[in-house]
Amino acid sequence: MIEHLVLFKVKPETPAQAVEEMLAALRGLKSVSPQILELSCGTNFSPRSQGFTHGLRVRFASRADLEAYAVAPEHQRVLAERIRPIVESILALDYEA
Repeated sequence: MIEHLVLFKVKPETPAQAVEEMLAALRGLKSVSPQILELSCGTNFSPRSQGFTHGLRVRFASRADLEAYAVAPEHQRVLAERIRPIVESILALDYEA
C-alpha cells in the first residue's frame, strides 16, 4: 500500500466558502479516480501544525497508481481551480505502508 499525505497552508484571507469548496473537490476525487482506495481530508485542530491548516490522506495499491493519479486530468483540475488559488504552501509525503 502507498500512503500519500498532503498538508496545505491556506492563505489567511481565504473565505471559508473557498476552503469548503476545496475540501469538497478533494473528497470528490475518490468518485472519479479509480486508483484511489481510500481518501480523507479535513481541517487541522492541532497547535503543533507549524501553520498548516488542512490535510489530505490518500491510499493507493501501488506507486504506479499514485503516479497515474498525479497526472490525471481531474486531479490537475482540482489543483488548478481549487487548491493553488487559495494555498500558500503545500507539503507532500509518500510512503509504503
